Amino acid sequence: MPTSKKNCPVPSNQQPLNEYLELKKSFLFAWSTYNFKSYIYTVFTIFLFLFISLGLIFIFLYIKWINIYKILLLDFIFIDIIFFFIFFRLYLGWSYVIKRLLSSTIFYEESGWYDGQLWIKTADSLTRDRLVGFYQILPFLNRTKYTCIIFCINFILDYSLYYLL
Repeated sequence: MPTSKKNCPVPSNQQPLNEYLELKKSFLFAWSTYNFKSYIYTVFTIFLFLFISLGLIFIFLYIKWINIYKILLLDFIFIDIIFFFIFFRLYLGWSYVIKRLLSSTIFYEESGWYDGQLWIKTADSLTRDRLVGFYQILPFLNRTKYTCIIFCINFILDYSLYYLL
């Protein structure tokens, strides 16, 4: 449920806490907020779906020209690229919201891009926003960052192994 302060001139959809709640409800960002076991299960399920579907496409297209090991490595390389872009998008979204939550000022637009304003948060809203940022969003941001790094390292290993074969 979105929050709105009467003394806050920022429109409801541009308030950082409401942006966080909306982001948390969206499909792509929701599964990054799961507990660790559900998060790993979701990532593994998406990996398995991509592995099977891309693998079938690559086998159908390249079975006559390259061996099965290179096709599997090519499958892993493409999966790593897809996951990198997914987790990079997650990282950018969470980092935007946490930056707005931790900031003591909020830039907002009243009716369009041409009339932006700057609002200085009150002490209560700043404290609330920083607590939400540090204790609720920062773990999601770190988890997303480390998962993205893992897929980058995996991409480098798969790519180098592909050219060794």
